[in-house]
Amino acid sequence: QSQLVESGGGLVQPGGSLKLACTASGFSLDYYVIGWFRQAPGKEREVVGLSCLGSTDQITHYTDSVKGRFTISRDNAKNTVYLQMNSLKPEDTATYYCAADLHCGSYQDEYDYWGQGTQVIVSS
Repeated sequence: QSQLVESGGGLVQPGGSLKLACTASGFSLDYYVIGWFRQAPGKEREVVGLSCLGSTDQITHYTDSVKGRFTISRDNAKNTVYLQMNSLKPEDTATYYCAADLHCGSYQDEYDYWGQGTQVIVSS
């Protein structure tokens, strides 16, 4: 069964860091674009960042609110994509999801696979 599983969420103080992981089973992430999304209570799900496939390495895109603070990386050997989140703010509180698709820039409903989500709470 092909699936994505996120991990690494939790409670962190403002200014702290967390590293989320998105691990695939049943298929290889080598050929897939990975999107990180988040949904805060009462809000629509939004894109946080994308890891698209370049000729030799990934090409990343980030929403403005996380640029310079969040970083996406891949470990192909572990079939895992990471979201390193630094300088966290209370407004980063949300459930974070990863999703996989064959194309960069797809609409959310076009993604082939979604994880179950992991909760991040930024609070003192």
